[in-house]
Amino acid sequence: MGEASHPPFELIAGAAASPVILHVPHSARTVPAEVRRDIVLDDAALGRELDHITDAHTAEIAKAAAASAPLPPWQFVNRLSRLVVDPERFPDEREEMRAVGMGAVYTHTTHRERLRAPDTAELPLIEAYFHPYAAAMTEAVDDRLQAAGRVVVIDVHSYPTDPLPYELHGEGPRPPVCLGTDGFHTPAGLLARARAAFAPLGTTAVNTPFAGAYVPLKHYGMDRRVSALMIEIRRDLYMAEPGGQPGPGLQPLAEALAALVRSETSGAAE
Repeated sequence: MGEASHPPFELIAGAAASPVILHVPHSARTVPAEVRRDIVLDDAALGRELDHITDAHTAEIAKAAAASAPLPPWQFVNRLSRLVVDPERFPDEREEMRAVGMGAVYTHTTHRERLRAPDTAELPLIEAYFHPYAAAMTEAVDDRLQAAGRVVVIDVHSYPTDPLPYELHGEGPRPPVCLGTDGFHTPAGLLARARAAFAPLGTTAVNTPFAGAYVPLKHYGMDRRVSALMIEIRRDLYMAEPGGQPGPGLQPLAEALAALVRSETSGAAE
């Protein structure tokens, strides 16, 4: 399922003046050997779990969008599976997903089965993987603030057509594109521009079935120069589920994301 030497994350440089960071936290399937030892699933079961939990091909969508944007955004891409740690979860009791064993360190699978051995220590994983990721993402945001005076963090995710047992809010609508917002960090204009960019792909909805947007804790609730929006793409739009190959729908999604990037950078080079 991957080698320990695989880089944990990558910051791909964009234009010096761009304020946009495309954040891709859940696209990878790599599980380092030292992490694999604590996972109780056999290889076949782990492969099936990766099919369900991975936001497959979202790094490809972000890459294609960045390539076609006149002012290329920056990309921060997780190169390890979220089964190692989930960089978007709180690493403490604030995280509601701990109720189903899916906090920053998952103990259970998407189907609420045991993922890790009960005696697995979370702290070494948090220290080895979660904190370095958070520090690097914070530094990337600080760099964009210094260079551009503002930051727009756009989270690029996907979600299954049918709800999985782990979902705490899976009973709501599952539109082609879900836009996750934060009351402090998502300006109305950013949301409106996202609706317009993704309108050609069908209906968008806000905060259903997933809600919120990622902002580093240093800036969260503190700095309005940091805007954030989560893009959740229903997987049947662009791939065979679960865990299959991408289809022709990937390119229109990349074009819609590029349109959103353009709307956020139209004055950045002036």
